[in-house]
Amino acid sequence: MAWIRTVPEGEAGGMLKRYYDASKDRRGFVSNTTSIMSIRENHLRANQSLFVSLMEGDSGLSRIEKEMIAVRVSGVNGCFY
Repeated sequence: MAWIRTVPEGEAGGMLKRYYDASKDRRGFVSNTTSIMSIRENHLRANQSLFVSLMEGDSGLSRIEKEMIAVRVSGVNGCFY
């Protein structure tokens, strides 16, 4: 749970609602990384663009390899995503 102000799912509209819906479609819930940027849609848009570029862009690594790296880095950093 974020300790900062966020836009609740039921109050999201426009582009933010689309991001929330996409998060729910992928994971079954709105991810914390999406909701914590909900009050700054430009930051959310930039973060999502970076994520797609890194995870879906051509790098010589498979999506599974990229996910494994992300999980390991999160663990080393004490981040439980």
